[in-house]
Amino acid sequence: ASTGANYDMVLTERFTRTAYDTVDYEFTIDDPSTFTDKITAIVPMTKVAGQIYEYACHEGNYGMVNILRGERMTEQRESEEGN
Repeated sequence: ASTGANYDMVLTERFTRTAYDTVDYEFTIDDPSTFTDKITAIVPMTKVAGQIYEYACHEGNYGMVNILRGERMTEQRESEEGN
């Protein structure tokens, strides 16, 4: 359960392939003590080329190129200075 959710809350998740390169992620929240009706959302997800990173741990994933570039520049500068 998430923050603020009651113990009687029910979260139902469903993944449905709708095409070769598309999956629908559908979730329904049923929490009668918080909401007067169920809440349902559908999020279509399309296949992407390349590597997929875990959403919860993305801090360095998109900046990885710059992080590595910065380190290589530091190494090159130290090498040129004779360190």
